[in-house]
Amino acid sequence: MKFNLHSLDIDAAAETARIVSALQKQVRRGMRRHGAVVGISGGIDSSVVLALCVRAFGPQKVAAIMMPEKDSDPESEPLARRLAQHYGVTPVLENITPALAGFGCYPRRDEAIRRVFPEYDAARGYKAKIVLPQNLLETGTLNVFSVTIVTPDGRELSRPLPMQEFLQIVAASNFKQRTRMAMLYYHAELNHYAVIGTANKNEHDQGFFVKYGDSGVDIKAIGHLFKTQVYQLARHLDVPAEIQQRTPTSDTYSAHCTQEEFFFRLPFATMDLLWYAQEQNVPPREVAAVMGLSEAQVERAFDDFTRKYRTTEYLRLAPQGIDDAKRPGPIISERPPVL
Repeated sequence: MKFNLHSLDIDAAAETARIVSALQKQVRRGMRRHGAVVGISGGIDSSVVLALCVRAFGPQKVAAIMMPEKDSDPESEPLARRLAQHYGVTPVLENITPALAGFGCYPRRDEAIRRVFPEYDAARGYKAKIVLPQNLLETGTLNVFSVTIVTPDGRELSRPLPMQEFLQIVAASNFKQRTRMAMLYYHAELNHYAVIGTANKNEHDQGFFVKYGDSGVDIKAIGHLFKTQVYQLARHLDVPAEIQQRTPTSDTYSAHCTQEEFFFRLPFATMDLLWYAQEQNVPPREVAAVMGLSEAQVERAFDDFTRKYRTTEYLRLAPQGIDDAKRPGPIISERPPVL
């Protein structure tokens, strides 16, 4: 089919039936488990996966786990509760703040932020996030992270992140996803269920996930779907409108941070079509004509997708045995934090 603005349209009913059937076969026959565990946050991805699991196993065989911590968006838990009620599931609340405090997640992260902004003090009401340059289509800026702090009076200040501070902030923050993974497997083993992942294709293939964190699952239910296709399933599955209309966030940092500003740098509707076109080897000139962009803008996006995929290849590697080294591993750069 010729590339066009509707190239990512899917038959949501047929795709739902296909995923539900696959979940039933993989969980019951392949893994010999009785149901599903899903971490829910009031976001679009976990909402769609919950709805799929309820169709596959029934609400009584789905454990919906809410795992907020002190930096979580205060809207997340109420939305997750309404979502669970909508699908007839009784949610379980597991506040992971104490576990993260035990790991030293917050002081390790804040120590690195203070080396960039000495005045930063979470106890006094400061908040923080890390972000990438925006306007990807307009400039050829590399993916070099900055840290943004929000002062108690609401001012935002940003500075580039040196490599060591970037690594420490990310390493400390990743305790959150890995703690959630451990909690999900507690409930999976408790109930003899399988853990069903909520990462979509955007997150998995571009590296927007934590190894053995949100990637630590038994089945990737929507790992083959672009974000815009997840929204198509959401409409078919009757995900509550307030969740469908909610801006996707990382829900990792204390300051509000959308997925676009933290990592993707483009609106999903634009990014997904560009990425699909690149995967299908559609010439940039043709893509530009269809999407109303310049050829240079298309090529900037293609370069960004390629760079992110290559530099996050390590995250997608399965555990390696001593005799598995059949090809070189990913090249580890010593440059500043660039994806």
